[in-house]
Amino acid sequence: MKITKFVFLLTLMTTVMVYAQSEEKQYSNQELTKLAKEIQDQVITIDTHCDFDLNNFTSQVNYSQNTDSQVNLPKMRKGGLDVAWLIVYTGQEELSAKGFKKAHKNAMDKFNAIHRLCDQYAPEEIELALNSEDVRRIHGQGKLVAMIGIENGYSIGTDINNVKKFYDLGGRYMSLAHQGHSQLSDSNTGESDNIWLHNGLSELGKEVVSEMNKYGMMIDISHPSKEAMRQIIALSKAPIIASHSSARALSNHSRNLDDEQLEWIKENGGVVQAVAFAGYVDVEKNARFQELVNEILYNAAAEEGFKILDYNQYKELPKKQAEEYYKKYQRIQKKIKLQIENLEQTEDPVDVADFVNHIDYMVEKIGIDHVGISSDFDGGGGIYGWKDASETLNVTKELIRRGYSKEEIEKLWGGNLLRVMDSVQAVAKEIQSKSH
Repeated sequence: MKITKFVFLLTLMTTVMVYAQSEEKQYSNQELTKLAKEIQDQVITIDTHCDFDLNNFTSQVNYSQNTDSQVNLPKMRKGGLDVAWLIVYTGQEELSAKGFKKAHKNAMDKFNAIHRLCDQYAPEEIELALNSEDVRRIHGQGKLVAMIGIENGYSIGTDINNVKKFYDLGGRYMSLAHQGHSQLSDSNTGESDNIWLHNGLSELGKEVVSEMNKYGMMIDISHPSKEAMRQIIALSKAPIIASHSSARALSNHSRNLDDEQLEWIKENGGVVQAVAFAGYVDVEKNARFQELVNEILYNAAAEEGFKILDYNQYKELPKKQAEEYYKKYQRIQKKIKLQIENLEQTEDPVDVADFVNHIDYMVEKIGIDHVGISSDFDGGGGIYGWKDASETLNVTKELIRRGYSKEEIEKLWGGNLLRVMDSVQAVAKEIQSKSH
């Protein structure tokens, strides 16, 4: 009897193994690359979060050139990235008229920079899109596509009219907070000390949610607190997005979304754009690898008599000193680049497979229609295998390796995001028609 049972179990295990192997087809790297390119030629690849440096948006130095940045037009072409959401980001400072004025000016400088890129520096290569029809039209013409997201509603100050102003400038999503509580919303950073300013949204923040619904600007919940997110969903008449967040169940970071939040997104009809930020993808693995990187970095800095500052120290530097510090820091980074690349070969950095684990998890939890892709390039993002836009194909290759179909890859790479944007703009049209 025992022998019969053993034979039965062995047969069952063999059947399961054969079935698993048939489900996940084995490709050579050449076959995988060819298939990934074919799929990317047929779908629109959208990265919903790319920061940028104003110094790369001048007539002398701009994205038409292969700048040192993780995103530029040559790198987008090389990797097959069709659409980059360029981010009007403003850092969090004091909640005062002076702070709001400074942030608003910074936001305007960034809006203007994006328009210069599209209108003056490279109009034959890239165009600004305002809706999904624009995206498809521009892509169909063989051009790259720029879209605009606003990171931190701090920059609107206390003037709610700035929502429409930013929308008219091309802003198609906005988060109400960033690193620190804003005048509109609490931030996820409140988890570190359990100190909250609004217990979710402020009264002005609630008005801003309605205003964003009215004009068709997607609400981004990647940085606001969990309670703020709950209140946003309760108030919003339209679906929301998380422009660059991953699954907290796989990596316990406050910037990631727990299972309850993921379920909220599903019920709301929104989309979560998994983010390729090493420290969010795998907190522990990244910390181990970063220790090794820091040892090389600090040794190189010491050789040049340069002191590495933490984020808070850097933030407190006057503007000119901060610029000088950053230039020196970048020079040291270039100096150790080869050492870091060697380290990546011998150690275990956070990579594309780790990133796609988050996509797998969220697809399983909330369905293929509610998951997308983002990088946070030039804002701290980038993982081994997808360090910049030129390596975008590697993400598609990993998705194919995991068994995703062309139709599913199309949804992940942008179809879901465009669907949500269409829905948000349809809600706005309805709201505006009733107000007349």
